[in-house]
Amino acid sequence: MTGATLDLGPSARAARRSLGGEHAGETGIALPPFIDHHVHLMLVPRSSLRDSALAGVVDLGAPLPLVGAELRRDGMPRLDVAGNFLTARGGYPMGRAWAAPGCARELDPEPADGRAWLPGAAETAVREQHSFGASVIKVALNRVAGPVLDRPTLDAVVGTAHDLGLPVVAHVEGDDMTRLAVDAGVDVLAHTPFTEIVDDGLIARAVAAGQRWISTLFVAGYGEATPDAVRAADNLGRFHRAGGRVLYGTDLGNGEQPAGLNPAELALLLGAGLAASDVIDALADPWPRAEQPQGVATFIAGEPPADADRLPDWLASARVVPAEDLEYLAAPPPLDDPSRTDRLETL
Repeated sequence: MTGATLDLGPSARAARRSLGGEHAGETGIALPPFIDHHVHLMLVPRSSLRDSALAGVVDLGAPLPLVGAELRRDGMPRLDVAGNFLTARGGYPMGRAWAAPGCARELDPEPADGRAWLPGAAETAVREQHSFGASVIKVALNRVAGPVLDRPTLDAVVGTAHDLGLPVVAHVEGDDMTRLAVDAGVDVLAHTPFTEIVDDGLIARAVAAGQRWISTLFVAGYGEATPDAVRAADNLGRFHRAGGRVLYGTDLGNGEQPAGLNPAELALLLGAGLAASDVIDALADPWPRAEQPQGVATFIAGEPPADADRLPDWLASARVVPAEDLEYLAAPPPLDDPSRTDRLETL
């Protein structure tokens, strides 16, 4: 490598493709596998992402038969699913033109007539999603579009999910919906809040609780500085500066977006104040699992950019490669070390 480059963080390593494999001897940068933490396979097929920079995707709302069939198929990208949106009777996304039949499940309120010993609709729905293969539970808290789950019902969803070891992710939209999610112990927000300015005190509470926010900044304005887009960038910047964990996510399937990494989303993350290494951390976070996709790595040919303006397109040129095809270039000893040689370590 020559010249000044961005600090990509400790996970970035100089590497070359194996001399015995495809693109023999090509040099570049190896990074951990990338994940889009918010996609909808009912709107964009998983097959369209197989040759992209994505090693994993998290589907956050689809009919159970669709994602169930995908879970039974091997191949890339790795898939985690939420299954159905869990929503109030008549709530979001019911009635939306893009919402495929069967993608949402309406919950009746928890009983308040002394029948608490019986499983309610919330517990039943969460346990059925889990048995179907869901590794995360999604709730819709969209007051703009209609009714939302009442607090006892939301508490039942979160409590049952946590008992099963599942995180809960919420679509929040409308006044006080972020506060409701924080108060109820929701683990992740499916979108950076975009319809309200989240005050610093609430952000501090979210960070202290370990809540993560999935970015989806692009779909807040589709490239325009709309009020929603400005609010989202401001909220995400303050959340990040307060120590909050940001996850890269695009809401893929929502509007015109590239199949794979979206350079516009990456540029907006940088604009919100994330450094290059922070963006890579947001891409490489294995959530909702503890481990990253196995046996693969991200490889980008050539030298990394020297300035942040070029980072989004450079990252979007990445490809998923078998980890065994990469040879890591060892860091050289100090210049005055007489034993210095250029060595390779093979993964």
